[in-house]
Order: sequence, then structure tokens, then C-alpha cells
Amino acid sequence: MCNICLSCTAWHYNVHLCLFAGVLSLFSPVTELSVSLNGKWRLSNSNGSLLLPAQVPGCVHSALQQQGFILDPYFRFNDLSYRWISLDNWTYTTTFTVAPQMRVKQKVLLVFDGVDTVASVSLNGITVGKTDNMFRRYDFPVRDLLKDGDNVLEVSFMSPVVYASERRKASSYTVPPECPPDVQKGECHVNFIRKEQSSFSWDWGPSFPTLGLFKGVQLEAFDILQLVQVSSVPLYNSSDSHWKLQVELHVDAVQTASGQVTISIPELDSEQTFQTQFLPGKTKNSFTLNINTFLLQVYFRTVELVQEPVAGSPGLSFYFRINGKPIFLKGSNWIPAHSFQDRVTPAVLRNLLQSAVDANMNALRVWGGGVYEQDVFYDICDEMGIMVWQDFMFACAMYPTEDDFIQTVREEVVQQVHRLKSHPSIIIWSGNNENEAALATAWFNITVAERQRFLKDYVTLYVDNIRKIVQEEDQSRPFIVSSPTNGAESEQEGWVAANPSDPRYGDVHFYSYTLDCWDWRTFPRARFTSEYGFQSWPSFSTLQPVSIKEDWSYDSKFTSHRQHHDSGNQQMLLQAALHFKLPNSTDPLKRFTDTLYITQVMQAQCVKTQTEFYRRSRSEIIGGLGQTMGALYWQLNDIWQAPSWSSIEFGGKWKMLHYFAQSFFSAVLPVGFEEDETLLIYAVSDLSNDLKLRVTVYSWSDLDPVCSLTSDLQLVPEGSAVPVFKQRVAALLAGCGRCSRLTCLLTFHLEDDGGRQQGPTNHHFLSSPKDAEGLQTANITVQQDESGFSITLHSSSVAPFVWLDVGNVPGRFSSNGFLMVSRNRTVGFSAWRPTSVAELSSSLTVTSLTDVY
Repeated sequence: MCNICLSCTAWHYNVHLCLFAGVLSLFSPVTELSVSLNGKWRLSNSNGSLLLPAQVPGCVHSALQQQGFILDPYFRFNDLSYRWISLDNWTYTTTFTVAPQMRVKQKVLLVFDGVDTVASVSLNGITVGKTDNMFRRYDFPVRDLLKDGDNVLEVSFMSPVVYASERRKASSYTVPPECPPDVQKGECHVNFIRKEQSSFSWDWGPSFPTLGLFKGVQLEAFDILQLVQVSSVPLYNSSDSHWKLQVELHVDAVQTASGQVTISIPELDSEQTFQTQFLPGKTKNSFTLNINTFLLQVYFRTVELVQEPVAGSPGLSFYFRINGKPIFLKGSNWIPAHSFQDRVTPAVLRNLLQSAVDANMNALRVWGGGVYEQDVFYDICDEMGIMVWQDFMFACAMYPTEDDFIQTVREEVVQQVHRLKSHPSIIIWSGNNENEAALATAWFNITVAERQRFLKDYVTLYVDNIRKIVQEEDQSRPFIVSSPTNGAESEQEGWVAANPSDPRYGDVHFYSYTLDCWDWRTFPRARFTSEYGFQSWPSFSTLQPVSIKEDWSYDSKFTSHRQHHDSGNQQMLLQAALHFKLPNSTDPLKRFTDTLYITQVMQAQCVKTQTEFYRRSRSEIIGGLGQTMGALYWQLNDIWQAPSWSSIEFGGKWKMLHYFAQSFFSAVLPVGFEEDETLLIYAVSDLSNDLKLRVTVYSWSDLDPVCSLTSDLQLVPEGSAVPVFKQRVAALLAGCGRCSRLTCLLTFHLEDDGGRQQGPTNHHFLSSPKDAEGLQTANITVQQDESGFSITLHSSSVAPFVWLDVGNVPGRFSSNGFLMVSRNRTVGFSAWRPTSVAELSSSLTVTSLTDVY
């Protein structure tokens, strides 16, 4: 399954290796034995006081919890209580036997797909290697160390916190930042260890510097050669409209081996056989298959990052052209789905990615402070047509450039590009998150002299090494050094622009928590916005399992502890108070849950306003700015139960923002805003339609419309934003006869020439709801059908931000957080586990804005 963003994903292809070994030219296929060492190991701490079973793949925290040594690490303040785990050293041990047919192979490798992070590996008491990089695959030759009977394998881990501190002390100069802000309650010097940067804490996540074997461990044995990795990228020659498939075989050969490589794509009747020679050691062998296009039109995915002059504007464009078509990227930013990677299952990934697709997203940015995601993540993105902006794992810091650090990074980058570049979902590589901006705008109060040193380090790491490797390994997609960046302009300025957030170039990250988020003029009219957002709290059902009654107050120690963004809890209320009355119930629990609700209302409306501004700015240049071609809000998912910028709570529950995203990322969307007391409505479309606009004016006090207006039918071209309505607000209200800004509101939607609605119904408030006159308690009643999965709401008056909640029953509603301007509305519920009418009925609550006053 694919959509316009990927056009058809890469075809399946077969690779056959036929080898001729030795002077006899004996025909032999590649033979290899593999034995998994996954399963139950033993785990102990440094002084032997703890000894317990541990699963591999897994981590120390998971093992301790599974064996009852610790409680849920996410419960209350346990991130601080269990800090000792990351400060200790730990050893994983297993005993295994090896079949004789494996031990007689010419080469036997002990392979670790994921080691977190700093460890020494020994087999039968002999050290076979060391690891220092979570993002690398390691293999060690062990043939001569294997023996009959029991073999003992030990992996001894050093505390990542202690290691990072020791590397910092050994550095000849300070590499900032030294530590995270105090509000994050984290550990120091994370930039000195090649590990998930957010595991030492972030402004949305806890500090859990994990240790363990978080991916598989196995023995692999072979006689002649081993096929380590197959990767491919399609290459298009525009001059002769011809496709080629570049296939790379990464091979580990014991000896020189001659043979044949046959590459075939049966679906395209394309096949070629190559005579080749594999040299001893690890080598990369490239082959180019010419695609037979004589009988069949071929669609692989092509991607271009277009940076070219813009008519009527200084600067350069910044947009993606996929399969020759400009595409507006609609989506969000992805962070690790759990602090413990062994708990990120394929089901968790599929649920989150399906939620992205169901909210009409076509793109996600895999953020550079987390992890390179597991293979199944990219497989699902390929399948669902989600475009991936892939950061390398460097974020919000300067980094050391000692030889050993650079060398392990080089191997990390090579391995990750080899692993991932076959996925058509990936459309861009980005070197880091916000490090150009950090250096350009002196985040760390560095001196002028220090700036020159760090500028040199920056170029060494990201340009001379990472960029060079990526461009050598993958010519099929673009690379940018940082995000945000001015792109080509940053390159001209020596890779670090004076202002990397210049809206005339590249991409922009923009946050503002104190300015009125309902005022679109506060947002930058950028070429591309890859981060923006507002915080909210998750729902009570998400917080309840990790808290107790005394925590259920907005002023509790718990709510303060969970907030890792400085002044975040206060900022949410201040922003909400601009347009809403804050909850004031005398019942402490109701006041708390009402406050959670109002933060979600605020977040949803803020991100809606900002996203709609970016979408309507795609076709315009105003004051030299505009042609916005991407809106990726921060952030999609949560790593734990806490306030954050996410639209999906930890566990998968949709916040109000995610339901709003279904509408504001819709393929066809009407966007309304005011400028100089004039109401303007744009039709935004990813399609090509003849559309007309219908505007309906309602009184806050009455469900019957006051009046209705319809525009003329006009063409809205594919990939454009076109103004379809313009009228002074005073004239519009005067024409309705009995309306003022305080008493009335507007809804509007688009229709085709047959009068059929296209896209969602949108709304525009003429005043803040807190000032609305006539807004009444809606008295919403509920009627469920016999299955319990369809709910009909009956309302006595206009009800803004109607929110349905079924507690801890996992699933989602067909619509939620909506403005109800009809007496009846039916909403469906899709459950993610078996449930019953009785459970849904007892769990269901309905809240609208006036219910929290």
C-alpha cells in the first residue's frame, strides 16, 4: 500500500550468490550457521549483592522490575529513587554449548545487534572485545575460544553516568553543556557517550540511563563468506528517463572467493548476473541492475530538496519534490516510545504510526536525541506511506572530536545508513538537532575564542565525517547538516549561519509560550517549520496508575516533579487564561481533572491556529516571506506519563490535539482568520477541486443558525491555498441582523459543485470564549446503541470542545473535542482490546467547556 508521497515503494528483489571456491572451481552456495543466544541470562551488580535472571533482549531496569527487586520505574518519584541502578556496574552472564558442526567452520563470530552501551565482552575468561556505542552492531571472532561442553559468556557493563563523567574529565577542554537544567533532574555529560541522549533526561522525559543487551545476541559461523547486509537504492537518470537499482552487498570473506551474483526483480522482468570476486575481510560490493522498462512503467520513489530563488522574495525555497511533485509535509516529530527500548514492541509502533496516518499525517521526523528506530518502524512507514525525516543522533550540545569518538561515530553512521537506506520512506538525512542554532546563538555562553574551536569541531564532525559518509553511501536522497538550518545559505556561511532560523531559508523551530497563540501574527512565515508546539497534561486515566491521591492537584509535588520544562505548568495556565476561564471547582479532584482538560483545549487550539497559518501560507509571498511547505509539530508521542508537547499520551491515547490534527491536516481544509477587522477564509487543498464555501453564523445561546452565506464556485488547484471569502466582520454581522462579536461565532466548510461537503467543518470565534455572551451549560445527554460502540449526544445549546472519555479503556473515538452546534451528534468508538457495553457505559464521561467553570 502506498500513496502519493512514496508512489510505489521499491520492488522486492532477489539476490543469489554462487561461489567458486579453490582451484577445483567447485560450485557451492553460501552456507552459514546461526545460533541465537537470546533468552534467559544471569545478571549481577558490581558487589554481587544482587543476582537475578534477566531476559535478552532486555535491560537492567526491566530485569529488576520483572524479578520484583523494584516497582514500576515510572511510578511517582521512582526515576529519582532508582538512580542507583545507572550508577552501578552490571554483568550479564550466560552459559551455552556449541554443536561440532559450528566449531569446525572457518570463522565463528559472536554478534551483538545492540549493546547499551559501555561494556567488556569475555568468553571463557578471555576478553574478546569492548563496546562504547549503543548505535553500532558489534561482532567478535571467537572460533578458537569455543570448547566442548559449557561455554561462559560475560558482558560487563560500566555505569554510563560514570563513564560519561570520566570521559569529560579526560577531555582537554570543556564541551558544553556540562549538565541538563535542574528542572530536568538528569545526569551530566551525555554528549561524551554515544548513547540515546534523552536517556540522561530531557524536557519531556525522565533520566533513565539504561544498561543492557537491548537487541539480539547470536553466534554466526561460515566457511567462505557471510552476507552481512544487503541494501539498495533506486537511481533515476532524467536525461534518458531510465531507472537503475544500485545494490550493495556487505560481505565478510574468509578467503578470496570468485563467483556469480544474480540480482532479479521478477515483477519487472529484470535480471542480471555479475561475475565478481570477494576479497578477504569485510568489503562492500556494488552492482547496478538496469531496470527493464520496455513493457512496464516503473515507479520507484525519487526525492529532491529544492532550494532555489523565490520570485518576489529574498532567500531560497525549501521544499521536497517527491516523484517530481512538490509535497507539503504534514506531520509531527517522533521521540523514543519508552525509556526502555526492550518494551517498544511492534504492536506499540504500529499503533502510534497508524494514529499518525489516521490524523492525515504524511511525514514524521525521527528526532536526533533518541535512537535510530528498529527495522519494523521503517517497514511500517514504508507500508503506510509515511515519509521519514531521519536525524542522526546528536542533539542540543557540542560534541568532542577526539579520534576514538570520531571513529566510533563513523562506524555508527556507516552501519545505520547501510541498514536504513533501502527504505523508501526515508526522504532526508539530517546531521543533528539544533546544534547549528546552539553554536550560532551562544546557547552555552561560550567565549569568542571557544566559538572558533567549536565551529571547527562542528565542521569536523558533521561535514568532514558524517556528511561525507552519507554522500558516499547514499546518492538517492538529500542531506542537511542540522535542523533548524538555513540549508544552502548555512553552507555558504561556513556551515553555521548567523541566524539559522531565518524564515527566508531552510527550516525553522519556533516556540513562544507567552504570546497569544490565537494571534497568527506571532508565528514566523517560514519556508518550512519542522518544530513548533505547546504543552498540555495527559488525561487523568493516564496519570492515575503512576500516582496516588495526594498527587492529584495541579500544585502537588508530583505535578511539579513531572514537569521538566522550566515554568511549564504556569505557562500552560497563563496561555489558557487568555481565552478561557480557569477551573475553579471546590472539589479538589474535579478541579485537577478540569485543569488537565483545559490544558488540552488550550494546546489543541494553539497548534490548530499555528498549523492552519502554515498551511494557508503555502501559495503566498507577503513581505518577502512565505511559500511554507512543511508543518511538523512537536511532538507526536510520549515517553512516560507527564506533561509534554505530545498529541498522543503514553500508552497511545489521543489527546484533543490529535483529534484536531485529523482536521487541520485534512487533504481539503477551509482556514479562517482575521486581519484589520476583516474575515478571510482560504481553501487549502492537496487535491484539485472546484469548491465553494458555506459560512454559518450561530448565536452562543441558540442551536438554530442566525444566518448562512455561500461563496461562488471556484477552482482550487492541487497543492494550493486560495482565498475564497473576504468580508469585514462588522458588515457580516450587520447582515445577519442580531449578532455581535460577543454573542455569535462562525462555522464554515467547503462544498463541491454538487453541494457535497469536502473536508471538515471549521470554526472561528469572534471573541474569546471566556467573554462570550449567551454561552450556556449544554446539558449533554448520551444514548448508546446496543453494541455500545456508537454514542449519540443530545445537547440543549452550543457546546464548545466536547470531550468524550472512557477512562482506561484503550481505543479512540471517530471524533472528539469538537464544537457541537447541533442538537444531536453520533460518535463511534473503536476499542483496541475486547470490552463490553457495561464497561464503556460505566467509564464514559462527557465534558464541554462550561462544565469546568
